[in-house]
Amino acid sequence: MPAPAPDAAHLTARRPIMALLEQLGRKGTLRILWELRDGSPQSFRALQANAGEMSPSVLNDRLKELRALLIVELAEAGYALTESGTELVKRLKPLNQWADRWFEGL
Repeated sequence: MPAPAPDAAHLTARRPIMALLEQLGRKGTLRILWELRDGSPQSFRALQANAGEMSPSVLNDRLKELRALLIVELAEAGYALTESGTELVKRLKPLNQWADRWFEGL
């Protein structure tokens, strides 16, 4: 059974980087951020269609968590990254580049 989603009180009692990495490591979180990276809002159905094997319940749970953490917002046109979420994705790009180089060296 997966760990419960962190709430704001739970997050404040921990080191911020550890809380962030824990959230990013939850099933489907990075996939959602990837799908929203271009700034175009997407409906739940569009995210579900693009998210591969993620079940609707997991997608819904992750969207709720990301909204509670102010990384994703729900607008009229669908789900989109907040300003903070956009900054997070921007900051993850160098890590992705490092991971590509690291993986090639394995």
